Amino acid sequence: MVFASANIGFKQDVPQEQNVFLEDPVMVSVLERYLPEKILNEISPDLIQISDWSNTEGAALTARMEEDQPRLRQYDSWCRRVDELLVTEAWKKQKEIAAREGVVAIAYERKYGEYSRMYQMAKLMLWTSGAGLYSCPIAMTDGCARVLELNGTQEMKETVYERLISRDPKKFITSGQWMTERAGGSDVGRTETQAVWDETRKCWLISGFKWFSSATDADVTMLLARTHDSNPSATPGSMRDGSKGLSLYLANVRDGDGKLNGVRIHRLKDKVGTKALPTAELELDGMIAQQVGDNYRGVKNISAILNITRVYCGMGCTAAMQRFILAVKEYARRREVFGALLKDQPLHLATVANMELQYRATSQFTFYCIAMLGRIESLDNNLPRVKDQDIPLLRLLTPILKVWSAKNAFAMSQEAMECFGGQGYMEETGLGRAMRDVLVNTIWEGTTNVLSLDVLRVMAETGGDALDLFAESVRGILAPLKDQPQWSKSARSLEDCLALISHHFTTYATLETRNFLEASARGLTFAMADVISGALLCQHAAWSAVKAQANPSNSIVASEASVDRISAQRWCEGLEKKLSFQIGGLGSETRYDEDKLMLFGLADARTSHTITVQVPIASKL
Repeated sequence: MVFASANIGFKQDVPQEQNVFLEDPVMVSVLERYLPEKILNEISPDLIQISDWSNTEGAALTARMEEDQPRLRQYDSWCRRVDELLVTEAWKKQKEIAAREGVVAIAYERKYGEYSRMYQMAKLMLWTSGAGLYSCPIAMTDGCARVLELNGTQEMKETVYERLISRDPKKFITSGQWMTERAGGSDVGRTETQAVWDETRKCWLISGFKWFSSATDADVTMLLARTHDSNPSATPGSMRDGSKGLSLYLANVRDGDGKLNGVRIHRLKDKVGTKALPTAELELDGMIAQQVGDNYRGVKNISAILNITRVYCGMGCTAAMQRFILAVKEYARRREVFGALLKDQPLHLATVANMELQYRATSQFTFYCIAMLGRIESLDNNLPRVKDQDIPLLRLLTPILKVWSAKNAFAMSQEAMECFGGQGYMEETGLGRAMRDVLVNTIWEGTTNVLSLDVLRVMAETGGDALDLFAESVRGILAPLKDQPQWSKSARSLEDCLALISHHFTTYATLETRNFLEASARGLTFAMADVISGALLCQHAAWSAVKAQANPSNSIVASEASVDRISAQRWCEGLEKKLSFQIGGLGSETRYDEDKLMLFGLADARTSHTITVQVPIASKL
């Protein structure tokens, strides 16, 4: 036997990059169910080519962006403040490609009506792995476009909106979203940035400090500021407190000469991940801006942005999970351990099957929300289905989708790393960077706790109507399946889960039990995601079965139907017990006081008394 050396001995068969659209049966099947056949046939070549691009040019651009991360040059050689943000040419190239590929434009051209969003988001899923975090400014740009479409002036639409949705790289511009301040990002009521009306120049002047600016190199930005009363008879400097004093503003990041518009870049943020994305602390001093929408309607007006960006989170997390599961399966086909390939080993199979199931459920939930967004944007909002169901339901589901998909994606990134063993822990595989990058979704646009409380807020503000609408929607999905014997058990399980959620909320939605309800908000949010995803899995499996019956000689279609049925039934099996623990596990009538005592009560009691520590004599020697 020849001894091993650097060039002699075992060499692992290297996993190969795949065209994700062609290799992932889940995505194709979901699109086939939602889209008319003619539309799917028309867009499929574009989805295939963008997936190829992500594996080739996109991968090369991403590598260069990671190697040459953004830098800040604050002063020139003559000690003049310049605040020059330096990004690699690869980052600039991504902007050109984003315009050319229409990753924003597709949604607003509305060539396919309500299905345009579905097409755009499917393309974004395949594009994002090669975009190297350029999906962040694209999300901001998309959100800004939607707000201006709804609330912008005619001038804003002509000078800004048309460029945000352009396919011309020379015309296309991107938008930032500067909301987060030192007091926090989610608690916008504590915003310190102020807007003062300049009567001479007929514009607003924005001054303040933004602690975290997404897409710092954007061309325009949207931001919240506390509005000074512009009425001449008002007391100078008078403002409203809290979120009711905020308005939404649009500003050019640079003026006509290319100089920063009242912006000083304090420093770039040193983040755990997303390092190729320039993010900074900004000081604003007289930034010229225009108000978007009415005075003091800032929080309401950014709701359109939040719907878009939260769906982007769901899409991005689903895309990450898609890549993880395909990579893990490709490696399992090639990696031999203890005399057998990983794909044939029971424990590994069980582990990856759980990952696959989570990806399938997340995909169903994500595309369900995307379909609603497409209808809201393209159909008459006075139609009963849109007005009474889609609009209020999407408001409830977007924070649930964002929270749940972010947790799922990060958990899967860790499992995927383990599935590669020691090789997964090496930076060269890209799994470490992917884990760090996907983690941001649990924090950006609201942490798990913040958005779980937002779900409770929606329920409270609607007097429970949002919860009723959720239950009706789940039952509507399941209605065609109840009379089918193979689905009766799953449908009954989901119905029991709905009853559990409803009972928990209605029982504890009182002032006296508020702490109990808040403590279980996470569990309640995850439970709602589990239930609607289960219903969608069942619906998809039933559709798949009908397709198989219509194609009895097609073995692939038959296999797909079997896998869809197994996935749905496995998801719903024992779901009520899981949800009971999720909801009740973090809340009980004494839990709040016990938690305070365990975490802070004992420590506070100890610090309130002087404790004499006897030092052993031996330690003094």
